[in-house]
Amino acid sequence: MCIGIPMQVIEAGEFAALCRGSTGTEQVDLALVGPQPAGSWLLVFLGAAREVLTAEDAGLIASALEALSAVARGETNVDHLFPDLTGARP
Repeated sequence: MCIGIPMQVIEAGEFAALCRGSTGTEQVDLALVGPQPAGSWLLVFLGAAREVLTAEDAGLIASALEALSAVARGETNVDHLFPDLTGARP
């Protein structure tokens, strides 16, 4: 299974960008999203940007991924990591 990681562009190029995320820094292929300015947020799968994100969406995805890690460690109190869902009506 492949999980997208939100990453922020540090240095932009035409075809690739140096990005930083929870897994560190890496070169990211921009072929699917086009050139992006420094500061942009991207959803990255296997070294390639698949979507341009807002800073808010990047934060929500990062929180959800932290919840996934917490559950894998056996933690059960993860509601605070889903601020967009807690208290929402189905």
